[in-house]
Amino acid sequence: MILKLLSKKSFLVLLACIVLCSCANKQKTEHGLEFRAPAYPLITIDPYTSAWSTSDQLFDSPVKHWTGRNFSLIGAMRVDGQIYRFLGKEEIPLKPVVASAKYEPWKGKYINKKPKQGWEKQNFNDKSWNTGNAAYGTAHFGETSTVWDSPEIWVRRKFTMDEINNNYDYYLIYSHDDDLVLYLNGTEIVNTGNRAKSNVTTKIDKQLLNLNGENVIAAHCTDRGGLAYLDFGIYTESNQKPVFENCAVQNSVKITATQTKYNFTCGPVDLNVEFVSPLLMDDLNLLSRPVNYINYKVNANDGQSHKVEVYFDATPEWAVNDLSQEVEVAKGTSGKVSFAKAGTTEQPILKKQGDDLRIDWGYFYLAGSKPQNIAIGDFHNAKKSFTDNGNVAAEKEHIQTVMTKQMPALIYTNQFESVGTKSESGYVMVAYDDIESIQYFGENLKAWWTEGGNVTFDQILKSANNDYQSVMDRCDCFDEQIYNEALKAGGENYARICMLAYRQAISAHKLVKDTEGNTLFLSKENFSNGSIGTVDVTYPSAPLFLKYNTELLKGMLNPIFYYSESGKWTKPFAAHDVGTYPKANGQTYGGDMPVEECGNMLILTAAIASADQNAEYIKEHWEVLTQWVKYLQEKGLDPENQLCTDDFAGHFAHNTNLSVKAIMGIASYGKMAEMLGEKELSEQYINEAKGMAAEWVEMATDGDHFKLTFDQPGTWSQKYNLVWDKILNLGIFPEEVSQKEISYYLKMQNKYGLPLDSRRTYTKSDWIVWTATLAKDNETFEQFIDPLYDYVIHTQDRVPMSDWYETTDANQVAFQARSVVGGYFIKMLEE
Repeated sequence: MILKLLSKKSFLVLLACIVLCSCANKQKTEHGLEFRAPAYPLITIDPYTSAWSTSDQLFDSPVKHWTGRNFSLIGAMRVDGQIYRFLGKEEIPLKPVVASAKYEPWKGKYINKKPKQGWEKQNFNDKSWNTGNAAYGTAHFGETSTVWDSPEIWVRRKFTMDEINNNYDYYLIYSHDDDLVLYLNGTEIVNTGNRAKSNVTTKIDKQLLNLNGENVIAAHCTDRGGLAYLDFGIYTESNQKPVFENCAVQNSVKITATQTKYNFTCGPVDLNVEFVSPLLMDDLNLLSRPVNYINYKVNANDGQSHKVEVYFDATPEWAVNDLSQEVEVAKGTSGKVSFAKAGTTEQPILKKQGDDLRIDWGYFYLAGSKPQNIAIGDFHNAKKSFTDNGNVAAEKEHIQTVMTKQMPALIYTNQFESVGTKSESGYVMVAYDDIESIQYFGENLKAWWTEGGNVTFDQILKSANNDYQSVMDRCDCFDEQIYNEALKAGGENYARICMLAYRQAISAHKLVKDTEGNTLFLSKENFSNGSIGTVDVTYPSAPLFLKYNTELLKGMLNPIFYYSESGKWTKPFAAHDVGTYPKANGQTYGGDMPVEECGNMLILTAAIASADQNAEYIKEHWEVLTQWVKYLQEKGLDPENQLCTDDFAGHFAHNTNLSVKAIMGIASYGKMAEMLGEKELSEQYINEAKGMAAEWVEMATDGDHFKLTFDQPGTWSQKYNLVWDKILNLGIFPEEVSQKEISYYLKMQNKYGLPLDSRRTYTKSDWIVWTATLAKDNETFEQFIDPLYDYVIHTQDRVPMSDWYETTDANQVAFQARSVVGGYFIKMLEE
């Protein structure tokens, strides 16, 4: 009787509580999967506060932001006076020799039309070229001083060097948007191809440099659309040397959905370290809370007692876009929590937008529960003090500096006078208060956790501290649940890539509410173009959120619905995006994807309604859904020359997979009409979709498979959009269509997976999982998953999992840290 009175939502909450209590009452077991990842998630809060280990051993490389920039986080343990570094690596910032524009303006010669042959050589006569200050690029972008608005630019920079220190290495640091070819004294040392990156560091062969003579850096950069930028300089090592040189022995690393767990030996003491991101989708307040935990536990392994001191430090690198920005560091307390915080003095809230950017407003926190010691001091001196004494004296209460001149540190220490076989433990909190999170059609929005500005960051720190043990228990319980569900759905290797994908997919979003209280879960299109709320990123990301909380998927669709329903977007099809992160003020992408985005929105709305088992969300948006389905009726069967979600491959017409999406969109509309009680309308659209599917089969058939485009025999492509016919039980295409494709795909696989189509050998990992889900049995499914797993564990690109890579050699093509890996969970929707 009681259950009948509960709403579905209330029942799920009650069920979660029952499961949690059951889990908490069990003796804790260490869950986790041990495998080599391209990069290991450490701190994953949102697209800005996202830190990873890019080496197999936690201490072999500095901790990195997903863009590749250092987010220094160092951990060491002192055992009976002996130091063991277990986390991060001291990487002293390079000092400028020939500074880039980020540090000081420099003059160069430039031209916008192709120069004469030999333009890159030292003795080339460039007197007729223009003179201008760097950087060169789009107005008001980066450090641009000279506007570059032509398709190409050639730049020559001359300099002399008085000395070259043979004890130190020299590096070129460069930023480019897009393609860059760069020469040093006539020798090509950089050739990026079609890429855009910021502050790339590459070692220079010192023999290429002329001492006491003229040197020339010559660069050619191409703008492929959007922003343009070019800047470069030469740097060398600091004369300051690392303090924590001795390392622990790493025994293992395990990955769960919410945790990365390391085990070390530090001489006579064992150390366990857990990085915990409590991204639990049944609790949006907790998911939004910008606090992660680093747990540590120590115990003797020799039966003796030992004096142990634990040390963590971080730098203000977490709170700047660039090291040249002035920062301030201060200490404080919040109830039982002590903290050090860092932020820029400028605080340019929501001023910047773009892809390869880090947050430079708000404050980064390193915090601990009293009586652990929190201090601020010099990056080098603090480590020396800990090495010598096992603690860090409170050097200062406030520091204001530029990190290229002085590197401050936020420091946490804890002392255990006697550690024996009984373990001692503690935890550090890493947090970020971004003050304002998103600009949404002109309104600045705070993060979800603020409850409209009613909850302060002090309160959040207190709650994170008070809730610590219950949060740990819930994370352990959920990790066990999600692993078992993934294992059951697709096998061990499938479960492993899902565990690695979980935090990456969620933390590539920001959770806020609009001024009307509607959920907005806005993605950043990481290392693609930086768009916010991209529909064709939402589409592949959706399965994770369909599985665990449709409210978050609604939050991904809501901005696109609002954009059209408000009249701000006036085209008859769905928009591609709502801006460039973190500014969601309207589409900024240069091209439309009409069939793609209409199909995406219709399919996902139907999937939400199916998961919720009610039509409430459909009712809210029926008018614009009807507009979009009519567009697909007219344009969807044989699409015109346009982009699809695989837009990096370029425009093309008669796309058979895009046609499948249109047909699925129309069928989804029919399913939604049925849920609204519109039986006649439902039959009309379902029958139309079936008729289009029959035409599709006739037009696309190419012997033992189906074509890439209707007009190109001898081609093929992954028809991953067919998966919704199975997931939503639409019954539009004959089953033999998907099974014919599956049989053909098994012949087309390379060592590291199934190519995207017949044009190239690269692939998209999310689409492989969707395609594999078309298989009728798990054995066949795993034949597609195993090569994908081999890519994950063998790729040499140490970045948060890329979804675009070569199937022949496991090399990254582009993209990293994107939310689309949430698509891996589609196999779990079969239930």
